[in-house]
Amino acid sequence: MPTTDPIADMLTRIRNATTARHRTVMMPTSKMKERIAEILRQEGYIANYSIVPTDGPQAELRIDLIYDRDRQSGIRGLRRVSKPGLRVYTKSTEVPRVLGGLGLAILSTPRGVLSGRQAQAQKVGGEVLCYVW
Repeated sequence: MPTTDPIADMLTRIRNATTARHRTVMMPTSKMKERIAEILRQEGYIANYSIVPTDGPQAELRIDLIYDRDRQSGIRGLRRVSKPGLRVYTKSTEVPRVLGGLGLAILSTPRGVLSGRQAQAQKVGGEVLCYVW
């Protein structure tokens, strides 16, 4: 059964996997989810991601999670900001800072899905998808 908010489903799967200390998490793939996973990998929140073909019509996105020596996840928290019922947009000059710059905002912009820092550097605003810290 398709979900009405696939981004929230992705974040919930990652949150549940880190709580249960899983090494990997699988989910149906999409271009936006792949781009979010790429940003998380670039920023060091996950080890890697890959697309796994399946017998069905849709491939799976596999995310390899990071843990430190104390078994603490690289992702301490995830929060969906813009929801289907209430979209949240920001200007390029007002991109939110998560935890005073220690966290990450992920935005959907006219130039694609970007991190908050990338959006500020390219001077574009957009829809605030989620916060990661």
